[in-house]
Amino acid sequence: MAAPPSRGLAAGPCGRHAAGWALPLRPPLCIACALGTLSDGGASLVRKKHVLSRLRDALAWQALPVIQLLALDERVCASLVGTLFGKSALVPRQGEVLVQLVAELKSEQYLHCILDESQKELSKATTMRGSLPIFTLLGKLADTIPVFADILVVKHSNLVDHLPLGLMYPNEGVKAAVCYLYGKLYSSPVGTERLSAHFEEKLCGLFLNTLGHAQTKELQVNCLGLLKELLKSDHFVSILMNNSRTEEESENSDFLEGENPLPLVLKKLLLTRDEMLQAASSHCVAAVLVHSPSRYASAFIHADVPEFLFECLLCNSEILIWSVYCCLLLLTEERLFFSKCHTVYGIESLVRSLQDVLQLNNVELQKQGLLLFTEILKRQPVEITLFTNRGVCLDAIDVLMKTVDCPVLEVVVEAVKAAFLQIALKKCWSLVSWLPLQSEEDSSLLWYPLCVCRLAVEFQTDPMAQENAFTAPGSESKETLSNFSEFLLRICDSLCIPMVMNYLERAVSSSVMEVFISALNTLFTVVPNMRIKFSKKLGMPSLLYLSALHSNPALNQACSRFLCNLCLSLYSATEKERISAQEEMSELLQKALPQLNYTVAESLLLLAENPEAFSLDQSLCSHQHCFILLSYFAYTLGDRFVPEAELFLAIRNFLLSAQDRGDCPPPYILRAVLYLLAVCQDKGKGLDSRSLCTIRRILDNLPDLGLVYVHCPLLLEFFLRYPELMGRFGHQVLQLWFSWEDCNQTKTEGAGFGMSDQLNSANPLLPILQSNSSILLILLDLVCSSPVEVAQKVLVTLRTFLERSEDALVCDLLRSRFLQILQQLLVESIPFLANRNLPILLSLLFLVQLRSKGMRELDSTDFKLLHQVSNLCGKCRPRDTDLLQPSLNFLYWSLHQTTPCSQQRAVAVLLSNVSLLELLQKVLECTWTRSFPSEPAYLSPEDALLCSGWLLAASLIIYQHRYNAEVHQTLTLDLTEALNAIIFRKKKPVLLLVSIMQFLRAVLRQNFFSSLVVIIIQNTARGATQPQPSPLEDAALHPLAMQQVFSLLVSLQNLLVHKDLLLSQAVVACLETLLEYLYVKNQDVALHVASQPWHRFLLLTLLNGGQKSVLQPEILRLVTLFVRYQSSNVISQKEISLILREAAEANLPELPEATSRALHLFLRQGLLQPLMGSHKLPLRR
Repeated sequence: MAAPPSRGLAAGPCGRHAAGWALPLRPPLCIACALGTLSDGGASLVRKKHVLSRLRDALAWQALPVIQLLALDERVCASLVGTLFGKSALVPRQGEVLVQLVAELKSEQYLHCILDESQKELSKATTMRGSLPIFTLLGKLADTIPVFADILVVKHSNLVDHLPLGLMYPNEGVKAAVCYLYGKLYSSPVGTERLSAHFEEKLCGLFLNTLGHAQTKELQVNCLGLLKELLKSDHFVSILMNNSRTEEESENSDFLEGENPLPLVLKKLLLTRDEMLQAASSHCVAAVLVHSPSRYASAFIHADVPEFLFECLLCNSEILIWSVYCCLLLLTEERLFFSKCHTVYGIESLVRSLQDVLQLNNVELQKQGLLLFTEILKRQPVEITLFTNRGVCLDAIDVLMKTVDCPVLEVVVEAVKAAFLQIALKKCWSLVSWLPLQSEEDSSLLWYPLCVCRLAVEFQTDPMAQENAFTAPGSESKETLSNFSEFLLRICDSLCIPMVMNYLERAVSSSVMEVFISALNTLFTVVPNMRIKFSKKLGMPSLLYLSALHSNPALNQACSRFLCNLCLSLYSATEKERISAQEEMSELLQKALPQLNYTVAESLLLLAENPEAFSLDQSLCSHQHCFILLSYFAYTLGDRFVPEAELFLAIRNFLLSAQDRGDCPPPYILRAVLYLLAVCQDKGKGLDSRSLCTIRRILDNLPDLGLVYVHCPLLLEFFLRYPELMGRFGHQVLQLWFSWEDCNQTKTEGAGFGMSDQLNSANPLLPILQSNSSILLILLDLVCSSPVEVAQKVLVTLRTFLERSEDALVCDLLRSRFLQILQQLLVESIPFLANRNLPILLSLLFLVQLRSKGMRELDSTDFKLLHQVSNLCGKCRPRDTDLLQPSLNFLYWSLHQTTPCSQQRAVAVLLSNVSLLELLQKVLECTWTRSFPSEPAYLSPEDALLCSGWLLAASLIIYQHRYNAEVHQTLTLDLTEALNAIIFRKKKPVLLLVSIMQFLRAVLRQNFFSSLVVIIIQNTARGATQPQPSPLEDAALHPLAMQQVFSLLVSLQNLLVHKDLLLSQAVVACLETLLEYLYVKNQDVALHVASQPWHRFLLLTLLNGGQKSVLQPEILRLVTLFVRYQSSNVISQKEISLILREAAEANLPELPEATSRALHLFLRQGLLQPLMGSHKLPLRR
């Protein structure tokens, strides 16, 4: 240690060194102690971090005293630099202190020292990850000290050879640090010159690959920073772009994008959502193009970069927008930019961007955008239409108009340069257009389209005008009157109507309005088959405003005709069959509309008036009805020109007034009244009892409620909201709702007068059911009494409701009602089999049964239902699949979803029903006679019935044996046929095979001795492939034969290879039961069957089924079976070790329940019964 500075001989604050080593900090910092702590290998990391923090603060706030103190002895200074750079000290905080220290020392010798040490460390590093701190330190030094980059590339160029290795290392942190250092080196003119060959030979391809595959934001930013420095040099740009094509080749469509990786990489960055990366990428594109657009633009155009540049304009970043403007402006110098139609694709984005930019205060950005707009308009080829959308064309004109009014002179100058836009737009827009209306005198322009439309209407009745006389024979002409009429309608819809409406918003003109309304009246008949669609799109704009223009007789008459045609067109959309009502409505509208000259407030008061005040003048009723119709059609189209609360009160007063004078409005008026009440009911206070009695009395006088029904969820809610209406009309309204629901789904445009979007919701009845479950009883009555189509829709609604409802009382309510319905059906004189809705009702009953979760005690209602359904099954025939399928499913679940006490009673009920068991016998026998399709695509109703029958029979066998229930009728089973159903499958559905195996397991467990089943044995069997066994073996296995055992075993093995989950579980369970039966009958036969050599091939096939196949529950159960029967030639220690290893590696708590249970049985069997032990009685599961 050098001698301390001569600042006195007194000891410093540390007590170990002279006071001259202390820095004037609070508390004081001794440089000598700091150096000693950093050099001490035994010092703790916490102490070193504290010392580094104090040094960093000292260099930041007291740099001059520190440097003066260290400059007194270069050895101390070098020691501190070396210590900070030391191998153990290369952490971020030490690197920061080292950079601060070297920057303040301002001496190149320390830079050389650091570079020498860096070279040594990089040469010794075993991996690039260990070199990351060195690359980071060098980058920070190059960023802080300007001459550092020059010193590195001139006097320490061997360091540069390590940098490409960092780019090849698979760590983006290392790559980011290397790219940052490269960027600093190439930012220096000396570095650019010295590293030119290095870039061409080593760096170019490596850098492009790194940029193209960069994933982290840090690496992407550092790569773009390096690219920005490289693109300043024309030489580097030429290398990066690898441009070797002539200008004539720029139009070659066979150009391969892969020849220029840089455009593809920059396009990839433009696809990111990061505006900073997009701005940097577009800046790099501009940096390339600025060198020579003619050389490099085609590469970017072929890579579709302009398309993504236009997409970037729809952002909020002014920097990104500026960069994109610059890129696109440079691309306009290339003819390929226009011939590839990039301008057509991006003109809409450019116009929208200009609209947003004009709202900003950035004058330069506005100038740049307008300059780009001008260049595109100037260079756009005449043969390529720029504006293919009229809306974009009008927006472009609006942008120029706003720009001309801009107070900034430079922006106005750029707008004036694009003044020829109007001419360009007229060339681009190929459709017929009219000049904008500027004054009332210009209304004569509207007469031209009006006359053309009237001419088209008049020619519709002329046979000579229906076909083009100049069409060649046998060919189809497009120049027909029909096509011309549709063209006129489109032109008026897209050009004429918007133009006039915009004009009328600025000033009301009677002459323009009259011609306009006359034209609209004519358009109703130009294309008759599009009249309804045109009416809905046109809507009801300011109905009362149009009809109130009564001061001008001609205008008043035109408005009245228009409103009348519009209302009749909307009415005919859904009421095509009610011609008489339409004629009556037409007469009313034609008579009352010209006289309806009231304001909205006056019209509301008008509804409550009594005709006696007008000397029984019938015109009052006509005006009331007319106003109600206008309100109705307006509301169906979403025009709420009358407040809902006020209209609700006025309509209620109208009904009360009509009731007081004994008047009953016609059905089409009542239809409108009910709809308006339903739509406005949430805004009102609700109807009182007097109003509800009035509505009920009026509706009772109607012959059919469908005359006033509107298919709307709000109307349905209105009727179901009030008990007075629901009790009387709920059944009819719900039936109408479900009857119309199909029309609403298939004819979306024609139903509901273009009503609310609630019509398209999944099922608006569900929230009503949630709040009022008593409606369920009405729906059940609909299932019984409605047509099948309606009942099916009710079933879908109830199924959805049951899936969502958590209320257990709902199921109890439905069960009670089901019982009443079934009792009624079974005692009716009409055969219940003729009731087409009964299968739907039974399906719903089964859904209610499925809705019950867990085991529950059966009550009296459940047992009565069980009795009724079993009696119903006994009266059916096997071909009544639609009735039997849900019924047998209900009986099956009734046995399984209950407690043992209720289960015993349920089994007794079913076994006492002789007709049910006879029916079940016939269903099972259908299995042998049914011919199955070669390739079943799905489970047919007949197959599903067979499945239900076999499962129910299996359950009855099990529970009859368990509870020793009395049997009144037995089932007969042909054992040979049952076995052959599995052995000779003949493309039977999987579920049917599983069901038969379930039945076979039930009889095997009882050793074929069941009080419920009588076994029949045939003397011959088909397909014998095994040697004939001895009579003693067959006698021991009776009623099975050895040949049948082997055939069944082979068939089960083949089914197991199919790897169907349900089928595999059933097959393994059947194998377990079969071997248990054989072991009881003859142990030698059971062990012989379990040790068959093909079992091992089967096991190996299953174990090779994929990853983790060992831990499949069916495989574990199969292995457990072989272990149980000591099949050493089938299962070896190798397979057992494999299972144990897989189990040890698995996360046991996350295993499925079936797998955990199978694994437990395997381990338990392996512990209790060794694989090679003596024969023992196998453990039953």
